[in-house]
Amino acid sequence: MECVRQQPASLPGRQAEAARNDQRILDAARAVFVADPSAPVSEVAKRAGVGIAALYRRYPSKEDMLRTLCRDGLHRYIAEIEAALADQRDPWTAFAAFMHRAAAADTNSLTQRLAGTFTPTEDLYRDGERAQELNVALFERVRAAGAIRPDAVVGDMGWVLEMVASVRLGGPERSSQLRERYLTLMLDGLRTPEPAALPGPPPTWAEYGERWET
Repeated sequence: MECVRQQPASLPGRQAEAARNDQRILDAARAVFVADPSAPVSEVAKRAGVGIAALYRRYPSKEDMLRTLCRDGLHRYIAEIEAALADQRDPWTAFAAFMHRAAAADTNSLTQRLAGTFTPTEDLYRDGERAQELNVALFERVRAAGAIRPDAVVGDMGWVLEMVASVRLGGPERSSQLRERYLTLMLDGLRTPEPAALPGPPPTWAEYGERWET
């Protein structure tokens, strides 16, 4: 699932078309820059199927585009963790469900690939602080329930999600399946006893070998 802005469904004519174009540009930018943070903006225009002038009207610089991608990713992450804190199920179930949603949203690929490639603005710092406050609240709730190993810390959440985001093998569907598998393994490493069943088959040697084919 893409970590991009959700547009209203009932915008009138030209506004709806502008929203679709903006969404198409952001989808393209995400794909291009997660694959190669140093790629030029012309690659985004090409992938989105828009002229470079149309792209620059929306985003005067590459940095503006990168900030928007990361801002949207943070907003998506914040929404997911707020949903986890509102989840009335037992603390571990709510925590694990959040981690799986966050992995599926793949916001950590943005962190992993784009950190250090642009200068954050004050609103991005504020959003980052808000996300961390929510991380602490969710983590401490799980800790208070005795559902997580006592030597784990809140910072482990982000690193687990970044490690999962680094799993890329085959196409998007296979990568998603393997990310679910390895997140389940990592969560069981954080959890007190009663491991969960691993989803999906393990990667094959042939799949590993395919990465070397040209």
